Amino acid sequence: MGTVFIGLMSGTSLDGIDGVLVDFSASGAAPFQVLAHERGEFAPELRTELLALNRPGDDEIHRAALAGNRLARGYAGVVEALLAKAGLAPEAVAAVGCHGQTVRHRPGEFDGIGYTTQINAPALLAELCRIDVVADFRSRDVAARGQGAPLVPAFHRALFARPGRATAVLNLGGIANLSAIGPDGATIGFDCGPANALLDLWCAASTGRRFDAGGAWAATGQVDARLLDSLLAEPYFVLPPPKSTGRDLFNAEWLERRLAAAEARARLRAEDVQATLAALTARTCADAVGRHAAHASELIVCGGGAFNADLLARLGSRVAPTTVVPSGDRGLPPDQVEACAFAWLARAFMAREPGNIAGVTGASGPRVLGALYPGAAPRQT
Repeated sequence: MGTVFIGLMSGTSLDGIDGVLVDFSASGAAPFQVLAHERGEFAPELRTELLALNRPGDDEIHRAALAGNRLARGYAGVVEALLAKAGLAPEAVAAVGCHGQTVRHRPGEFDGIGYTTQINAPALLAELCRIDVVADFRSRDVAARGQGAPLVPAFHRALFARPGRATAVLNLGGIANLSAIGPDGATIGFDCGPANALLDLWCAASTGRRFDAGGAWAATGQVDARLLDSLLAEPYFVLPPPKSTGRDLFNAEWLERRLAAAEARARLRAEDVQATLAALTARTCADAVGRHAAHASELIVCGGGAFNADLLARLGSRVAPTTVVPSGDRGLPPDQVEACAFAWLARAFMAREPGNIAGVTGASGPRVLGALYPGAAPRQT
């Protein structure tokens, strides 16, 4: 099996595609070397369609299929750019790990198994790239009665764990998820609640900007205790792990109900709501750290939220004396961590090694995660 893999991630924030080209043959302290990183943006109309497909609507099967094709072309463009940056041919890559775009996540519901759905067109991606594609990482864990999420804790452990030290890693994507790794490597992980999903939603609705850069707008607002209490009343926050969530719960309708319960619309400025949403993320994440990673001396933060200075300041004040540290200070930039995780998961699949941690997802045991779509060109061996 080759050692070079590509990881592709487009997350709940719907802020585009991150791609990495990774060599796992590296020796020494780092388990791999990132050879190239590339960012691909979503066209506004594709982003709008993907957001709409998170909710029930007309002709969903047709629309999802076409959105998958558009995604595959976007993924292929990122793969092409990565290969060009590294000066490699497709044959040099063992496989592409492609997560797809989650639009529904309902594990354990309805019939006891539930489902998780990622829009993707991995066969088209394999055809366009001429590289083996590994996709559909979550459904096997769900079939084994797991949550199918989060899947990154195993990678966080491989990358950030230090023997004899408790380690905590917080991914601030659309949804926030925590990995708590004990001194002996024992690991738990779960989704804490919303991170950028609600912040971006409110910012776009109130200002027309896709996101609040650096949290500068939230920093001008005042946290409203009454609204924060309304937001914190969500039962999900006190559920014990294993647990996972997404836009199925934390969406515009959820926010509108909480605003109405707090009578916030008429009495608060838009920036006060934004500040309160930032406080919600900081509070729920800090509570999770306090319950499950209290012995960690530092909290390593990755994902898009790691670039939100206002959010990190709120978080830091709540987790003190634990220190908040961007993942870049520990070897991997925040916007590369999840993409690297799916390169790592693709490598695990190709080696037929488990990709989940059953204690994290609640699955009945370790499982090989993913499905293979062979590329049109032979791989180097």
